[in-house]
Order: sequence, then structure tokens, then C-alpha cells
Amino acid sequence: MVTNAASFGRSGVHDYILIRASAVILACYSIFLVGFIALSSPLTFDVWHGLFSTLPMKVFTLLALFALLIHAWIGVWQVLTDYIKCTALRGVLQFIFVITAFSYLAAGIVIVWGV
Repeated sequence: MVTNAASFGRSGVHDYILIRASAVILACYSIFLVGFIALSSPLTFDVWHGLFSTLPMKVFTLLALFALLIHAWIGVWQVLTDYIKCTALRGVLQFIFVITAFSYLAAGIVIVWGV
């Protein structure tokens, strides 16, 4: 088992469950959005704003953002661990990814919740 600062001491089973759970959440979110767009014949700003101004949609979007962060974090960690053998380079790339991912999460929270 490979463990380092990015893996937080998790096992492969834990990562597998997190990846699958986050994929299910992202799939449900995507299917909902595609269905909403398909069924809203005149998709105007007011309709779109009305959808995202409700509390359940804000919570669902926040859940999807966290699921995306978890899914991407584990996926990038696995790819970097498999293909980047230089520890220093892998650490720098992981750091850049973490900063970028949390920036996207923060931007998503500000956009959805209007903080």
C-alpha cells in the first residue's frame, strides 16, 4: 500500500468507495441538469436563476462540487503516483492541483451561495 501526505493513510478500498460514491453524485447531478435543460423549452435567465435560487438546488450543487473535488483529488493522486516517479516533481504537481481545486471550490461556493 502506498501512503504519503496526499493519501491521508487511506486504503485502496476507501478510495474505491469514495470514487464510486462521488461518481454517482456527479452522474445524478449531470442527468438532472441535462433533463432540466431539455424540459425547459424557453430557457431564460429567470428560469435558470429560479432553479439555482432554491435551497435544495444550492445544497445539491454544493454536494456536486465536493464530489468533484474528491473525485478529482483521488484520480489525480493515482495518476501522479503511477506515472511521475520523481518525488519532488510529484509533490509540486500535487500542490498545484490542490491549490487549483480548492480555488475552484471556493469560487463555486461564492457563485452558488453569493457570499
